[in-house]
Amino acid sequence: MSIVRTLPVLFMLCIQAAAASPTRWVASWGASPQARWDDSFILPVGVPASFEQQSVRDVVRLSVGGRRLRIVLSNRHGATPLHVGQMRVGLAGDGAAVVGGSSRAVTFGGSVHASAAPGAVLVSDPVDLPAGALARLAITTYYPAPTPVSTFHWGAQQTPYLVRGNATAAADLPAATRFAGRAFLNAVLVEAPAAARSVVVLGDSITDGNGSSPDQDRRWTDVLAQRLAPAGVGVVNAGISGARLLGDRMGANALARFDQDVLAQPGVASVIVMMGINDIGWPGSPFAPHDAAMSAEQVISNLRQLIARARAHNVRIVGATLIPFEGALAGTPFEGHYSPAKEAVRQRVNRWIVSGGHFDAVFDADAVLRDPARPSRMRAEYDSGDHLHPGDAGYRALAHALDLSELMEKSGRRAEPDGARRRPRR
Repeated sequence: MSIVRTLPVLFMLCIQAAAASPTRWVASWGASPQARWDDSFILPVGVPASFEQQSVRDVVRLSVGGRRLRIVLSNRHGATPLHVGQMRVGLAGDGAAVVGGSSRAVTFGGSVHASAAPGAVLVSDPVDLPAGALARLAITTYYPAPTPVSTFHWGAQQTPYLVRGNATAAADLPAATRFAGRAFLNAVLVEAPAAARSVVVLGDSITDGNGSSPDQDRRWTDVLAQRLAPAGVGVVNAGISGARLLGDRMGANALARFDQDVLAQPGVASVIVMMGINDIGWPGSPFAPHDAAMSAEQVISNLRQLIARARAHNVRIVGATLIPFEGALAGTPFEGHYSPAKEAVRQRVNRWIVSGGHFDAVFDADAVLRDPARPSRMRAEYDSGDHLHPGDAGYRALAHALDLSELMEKSGRRAEPDGARRRPRR
């Protein structure tokens, strides 16, 4: 369905809310927090162990825009308070540059200094910085005291800048170094028109965008944000590389983080769930060499729980099928991710997703990416090269295949009873 045909549907669904209030706070960008792991795990953390008298500049791209914004930091996994010395935000230019005249001070309860207790989040005061849909922001945070980086977001799809001293007011950071991932930055909220809503995508590395071009906003959620921006609908990426429905390690399991990463997002109307491939692929691989094999029933049981949680909060839930992964990570130190037995589990889970009528809607991501001549393998033109993650073209195909009208209909709609055949839109 085209954007032109979809926009009237989205606006009509929100017209009553628009009449009641002129604006509302909506989540426009996010990065799900993870706990730092130790050196016994096969993957490096990739972020500094701590900050002290250093500034971090994060560049983020909004989805929905607004006239004011709030910055959210997370100390979810911290054992000590998180202290912020100063923060500024402005419109991002090239590289680490801030567009002239756009820099604004960020305060917390009227103060430039702030502290978040262990396990807490830190939400800024509203910042008067009008930013349109898909605008890029530069957020610079100064950490004066020793600050262990215990809460972070892993991955190289967006890389921050690190510099000595308080550089929050600097127009550019020519002497900065860079690192992979995020430290403490959790979300950006915008004050948007009352009709605005957000879609949260709960997933793993495929949602987080592994295999896409770094710092180019080419994850499938980025492309989805471009499609939804004209309707005033935001997209929050709640993907964590290595995330699982059942296990922890690279981020808490899906049920443990569902409340904070999905339900707590302001303005959330829908959630897309694309998870389970790591639950299937990790056991017996270097990621989880001693874990027992995962059954389809175990994966399905946890998907049922996510459905129940979303329905209890009147949030529409869309289930995405698990994409092909034959040959995943073969010839790398992570060999063992794929096997024919694991493929059989994936197929059983996908049959349940598309045929059961359990979700409010189904997104058949598997049908978009699979090779027609060999359905257990990803199409070569969509493959990043590791046979597990799509590349830019694959992510673009995923985002354009999603029927936008399925995202914003009323939660709890069930077109067929359990066990009835459901034909997904592709």
